[in-house]
Amino acid sequence: MSKKHQKILDSIMGHQTSSNIHWREVESLLQHLGAELHETKGARVVVHLGGAEITMHHPHHGSTMGKNELHQLGQFLNDAGISSL
Repeated sequence: MSKKHQKILDSIMGHQTSSNIHWREVESLLQHLGAELHETKGARVVVHLGGAEITMHHPHHGSTMGKNELHQLGQFLNDAGISSL
């Protein structure tokens, strides 16, 4: 895993979720981890990884993810068996 992907994963999985993570960085990390991303209606993206599934929203205004959605993403990654190293 690249240092950039590891840094993003650490930020998502940390106790204090960062609020300046961009959607394209999250998308790149998920693809690197082997997730399948499927765009649906509107700005929704369904993500499948390790038997877990989450529906996320691509940010409309700006490109940074909200803290609540990043927290949910961290729980999803944990459920999928991904942990920060």
